[in-house]
Amino acid sequence: MTSSPENPGTSDAPDASDGPPRLTRLAFHGPLSEARAQRLVGRLAANEPRTVLDLGCGWGELMLRVLEAAPHATGVGVDLRAEDLDRGRANAAARGLGDRVVFAEESATDTARGPADLVLCLGASHALSDAAPPETTHKALHALRRLVNPGGRVVLGEGFWQRTPTDEELAAMWPDAGADEHLSLGDLVDAAIGAGFRPQWVETASPEEWEEFESGYRSDVEEWLAAHPGHPLAAETRERVDTQRSTWLRGYRHVLGITYLTLVPVG
Repeated sequence: MTSSPENPGTSDAPDASDGPPRLTRLAFHGPLSEARAQRLVGRLAANEPRTVLDLGCGWGELMLRVLEAAPHATGVGVDLRAEDLDRGRANAAARGLGDRVVFAEESATDTARGPADLVLCLGASHALSDAAPPETTHKALHALRRLVNPGGRVVLGEGFWQRTPTDEELAAMWPDAGADEHLSLGDLVDAAIGAGFRPQWVETASPEEWEEFESGYRSDVEEWLAAHPGHPLAAETRERVDTQRSTWLRGYRHVLGITYLTLVPVG
């Protein structure tokens, strides 16, 4: 959910010839704990959704958990990364959900999927338009309002500045990071209200959730680098993972937050 680059490598097995495995230590592609996910799923399933739409779904773990908790629901996950979609399909089949969910390799921008009773967009607002940030967030909220059924719910996982970053912190983040790139939490909630929602629940990732995510994000690669320091891919892989870790520790740590907004459409 951060603006940091993906770990290199595409294999799901730690085979040195293929490079490092990818994100096998993460249940969710973002700072989301098991405890928070369980609470989210309980609240969302209590609304008895029949249709679930997950935009920029990755492997769609939260969607699958909602489907398990709402046995009459069906789901559609939309993403452009084929290997994540394959992981989602395999997870769905292993949990007996294969006939209730579709993972579609397609763009979420101007999607014809939906409307749905529950729409998830976790760290993927950029997938809903080609607008530059922070206009990305406003465009995404209006798109999500169009895609949710009356009485339904939207869960938006979105970055926000916990405080205004310093010039030194911005310089240590991703390329071209700017102080206007994210909204404050208050402005983000106001933007959701302006798009036609009421905020049923506002919650933010804790420092512990961030550390679990950031460490889990790199764990596979760090172990692979330690075991294969002379591999042909090691130098490039080491540079990428060291750069990404630095953007967190020297840049956005304790500056960038993630909120999970559970939104109810108005009228």
